[in-house]
Amino acid sequence: MAKYLPLAPLYRVIKDAGAERVSDAARETLAYHLEKFASEVSKYAVDLARHAKRKTVTEEDIELAVAAVWKK
Repeated sequence: MAKYLPLAPLYRVIKDAGAERVSDAARETLAYHLEKFASEVSKYAVDLARHAKRKTVTEEDIELAVAAVWKK
């Protein structure tokens, strides 16, 4: 179950993709997978910032992390 993402915006995302109806389970499953992906990206971005001897995660760290995690 999702801990951080609100379900209402995910309902709209799925509806905007063309769904006529969206089950609660579908929204919860999408939220779960998005949070899992975001967690992996965040961990990778933190590693990049630490490697660069920075405490601040930058936009570039996130972009590089997304590219790296997306390829897996």
